[in-house]
Amino acid sequence: MIQGLVQLFIFQALGELVSKFALPFIPGPVLGLVLLLAFLALRGRVPASMDLVGSSILQHLGLLFIPASVGVVLYLPVLRANAWAISAALVISVLATVAVVALLLKLLAPKD
Repeated sequence: MIQGLVQLFIFQALGELVSKFALPFIPGPVLGLVLLLAFLALRGRVPASMDLVGSSILQHLGLLFIPASVGVVLYLPVLRANAWAISAALVISVLATVAVVALLLKLLAPKD
């Protein structure tokens, strides 16, 4: 289990290094995940140690949402004060996303 965790941390660190020195506009964890994906694609399978760590993390994924929940409760008065603006932003962003996806599907779908 420790070996898999170390491997995941190595990819995170590599992503941070690439972000720091080569691609500063992309977050390090995102680059680390891309590097991990490339590694796994080249290897063709997930190492057992990484699979064990990944499965363990996924089993306890709900715990990772606790800090976000605490933040929502902490800033509840601010969220209430700006509820209309937040709701409008959410509705507009969802509609824009649906419109862009529909447009892309229309452009990229094969013609019959």
